[in-house]
Amino acid sequence: MSYLVPSEFVTKMVDAGESKIFMSTRDTVVRAYMAGAILALAAWMAITITVNTGQPLVGALLFPVGFVMLYLLGFDLLTGVFVLCPLALIDKRPGVTMAGVLRNWGLVFLGNFAGSLTTAFLMAYVTTFGFTQPPDKVGTVIGNIGEARTLGYAAHGAAGMATLFFRGALCNWMVSTGVVGAMISTSVPGKVIAMWMPIFVFFYMVFEHSVVNMFLFPAGLMLHAPFSILDYFIWNEIPTVLGNLVGGLAFTGLTLYATHVRTAPKRAALKRVA
Repeated sequence: MSYLVPSEFVTKMVDAGESKIFMSTRDTVVRAYMAGAILALAAWMAITITVNTGQPLVGALLFPVGFVMLYLLGFDLLTGVFVLCPLALIDKRPGVTMAGVLRNWGLVFLGNFAGSLTTAFLMAYVTTFGFTQPPDKVGTVIGNIGEARTLGYAAHGAAGMATLFFRGALCNWMVSTGVVGAMISTSVPGKVIAMWMPIFVFFYMVFEHSVVNMFLFPAGLMLHAPFSILDYFIWNEIPTVLGNLVGGLAFTGLTLYATHVRTAPKRAALKRVA
């Protein structure tokens, strides 16, 4: 069967986290760069579909194509390594240290940001004919998203910051479930279906994804949306990153590890006694 039972795919999660920690700097950055660029392109596509059809549901249904592409190609998102790398540390894999985990997170962040920024520039250039005219309707919507999801949160003060954090946590609950989905099947159709479902949920529910936002907000700034770089980092990116980290680990990584890996020796002992 192409389906792997939880004890099998959670072990694959730990193995994946270990391999990413020991990956070379070049490979880590290249894979993160391409992941950011592809996910940003998918976000651009989904917004274009929503603007042209007037149906957010259609855009959300098709957005996961970017996530599927980048994971089938072996690229890495910050939201994914937030979950996978700490599991290798918790599992006490030889040579895995907290410094190694933080190094991986830092490199993936930089790679994702560079890739997203590249697509943001291309989008801004295309929608303004080389910055020679105001943005088209898609570019205008992207600029409005940046304003609403920075200044909009800031208007609510502490409650806005908490809402932003929780939306980030909810986002990576779903996105990290998509990362796991890529591991629960050995067939491409099985992987695609398992990844598609939670990614659709996150996008349609307008949760906050740190890498998607690395595209949306710099793109908005390039299109002269009325918010600042400081607004972007304080009232979106930093709280979103923290929410993504907490949500992915708490709801996906640690729960799966605790119930399917940490309890495995006990189950094995009970079988021997029986």
